Amino acid sequence: MAETTGHNENDRAARKVREGLVVSNKMEKTAVVAVVRLKRHPLYGRVQRVTKKFQAHDETNECNVGDRVRIMETRPISKHKNWRILEIVERAK
Repeated sequence: MAETTGHNENDRAARKVREGLVVSNKMEKTAVVAVVRLKRHPLYGRVQRVTKKFQAHDETNECNVGDRVRIMETRPISKHKNWRILEIVERAK
């Protein structure tokens, strides 16, 4: 009755996925993605827009500023990069 301790497909599916806009692509193999979420104020109840920027790994340097992309949490790639670009949802116009 030994339990297996290996990774499976469910572990990979449990990783966080976010969608946002590329705001910078000036670094090599890195894109800065701004993710906007709506948050309710704890006391006043007003809905606020909260923006957080993530540095995401872009292996092929194919992202441009203004692209809408989907990013996924991954192992640490560098000091600030814990996300990688899954796909480009919509190209900038």
